[in-house]
Amino acid sequence: MSTNLTKIREQLQEQGIDVLRILYSDVLGITRSKDLLVSQLEKAAGHGPAFCQGVWVTNTQGGVLDAESIAGDGLQDLITQLDPDTIHAMPWEPGVAYAIGDALNPDMSPNMFSPRTVLRKVIAEYEKLGLVPVVGPELEFYIADRVEGGGFKRSLERTGRVYTTGALVDPNGTFLHLIRMLDQLNIGVFAGNHEFSPGQYEINLWHSEAMDAADRTFLFKTSIKDIVHREGQHATFVGKPWSDEGGSGFHLHFSVTDKQGKNLMHEGTELSEVAKQMIAGLCENANALTAFTNPTVNAFKRLGPDTLAPYRANWGYDNRSTMVRIPPERGSGTRLEVRVGDGAANPYLVVAGILAAALDGIVRKLDVPAPAEGMAYDNEAAPVLPATFTEALDALEANERMREHMSTGLIGIFLVMKRDEIERYEAAVPDPSTRDVTDWEIQEYLEDY
Repeated sequence: MSTNLTKIREQLQEQGIDVLRILYSDVLGITRSKDLLVSQLEKAAGHGPAFCQGVWVTNTQGGVLDAESIAGDGLQDLITQLDPDTIHAMPWEPGVAYAIGDALNPDMSPNMFSPRTVLRKVIAEYEKLGLVPVVGPELEFYIADRVEGGGFKRSLERTGRVYTTGALVDPNGTFLHLIRMLDQLNIGVFAGNHEFSPGQYEINLWHSEAMDAADRTFLFKTSIKDIVHREGQHATFVGKPWSDEGGSGFHLHFSVTDKQGKNLMHEGTELSEVAKQMIAGLCENANALTAFTNPTVNAFKRLGPDTLAPYRANWGYDNRSTMVRIPPERGSGTRLEVRVGDGAANPYLVVAGILAAALDGIVRKLDVPAPAEGMAYDNEAAPVLPATFTEALDALEANERMREHMSTGLIGIFLVMKRDEIERYEAAVPDPSTRDVTDWEIQEYLEDY
C-alpha cells in the first residue's frame, strides 16, 4: 500500500488533530493500539509502528503462550501500516483520530496471524469468482455500573422495556450521548434503542462491503467501550454477563453481489443457486464456525433450546429459531442472516469465518438441506450445534476446509489460546458444567469484551 504520509499529516493538522491512534485487533478481538504524534507522522508511520508478535499469544490476564513458534522464534516484530481510508476523528476526544493498521511481517509480507489479513484473504477468494461479499452487523451490549469493592451490576433493573428510548431506560443520558458521538465518528450508525433485558441496548449499523463493515464494527465496539467508560460506566459485549437475564448477540446479514453491485442472491422471488450453496456451506461447516462466532466459555451459556439463540445447524424462511434466517425482502434486499454470533466475538473472525464457510458451499456446489419450519429446536432433521466450547474447538481443529480458506497460523494460535482459557476455567470453577455465570468469567471477560 502506497501512503503519502506528508499529505495525511497536513490534512490532519488542518483539522486540528495532533494525535493519530493506530489500532488493530489481536486474535482475541481485543483492541491493541499506539498513539502517534501527527507532527512526527512521516517517521513514526514510515515503517511501523512496530509491535512484538507476542501480542498474538497474550491472554486477557497477561500470560504469554507459545503457539506457531512465536515465543520459540524469539518474539519477533510485527509492523503496522496505517490504512488512510479508516481515519476517523474522535469527537469525544478533540485532537485525536483513529486509524486502523494492517499487520505485516518485518519483510513487509502480510502477517497471517492477523484477523484483518485473514479476512482480506477470504474476500480475495470471492473476488476470483466475480463475487463481492456484503455484510451488515447487528450487535447488542449492556451498560453496567461498577460496584464499590469490585465487580459490576446492570445499569437498570426494570424489565419489560424492549424497543424503548428516553430517560426511563437512559437515566444518565449515557446512551443518548453515545449515539451522538458515534454519529460524528461517521462509521455508519443510524439508530438505536433499549433491548429486551434491563440495561441492554442495540445500535444499528448500515451494511457495506465485507472489509469496510468489519472495520466499522471493530471501531464501533472500541468506541462504545471508550465513550461509556469516560461517562463513569462500563459497556460490555460479553454474550452472557448475567445469569438471570438474556444474552447479547452478534447477528450478521450477508449477501453477495457482482462487481457492478447487482444482488446475486435471488432469481425472481426464489433464492438463487449461489444463495442456496452459501446456506449449504454454512450448515456443513456450522460446528467449526461456532468456535469463531462463540469464542468464550461464557458464550455457550447463552445458547440452547428455546433461547431465541440457534441450537441446530439449520435454516429457514423468516424463522428466528434457526441458525440461518432468510429475511422476507427480495430483489436487492435478498440476504441471509446468520444468528449464531455472540457479542464478544472478534468482528474480523466472525466475518471471515462466515464468508469461509459459505465459500466452501459455493466452491463445492453443496446441496442445500430442506428449510426448517416452525419452532425448529426439536426438528431432528438438522444436527445440534456444539454444546460446549471444547466441542466447537475440536470441530474447528478437524475442519481442513476452514483452515484452507482462512489461515493455518491464525487457527493454530486461536486453538492454543482458547484451550488455555478452558483449562483455566475448569481449574478455577468447582462445577465447570454450571449454567450460572461465574466470578471467573466476570474477571476473564467483562473488562476486555
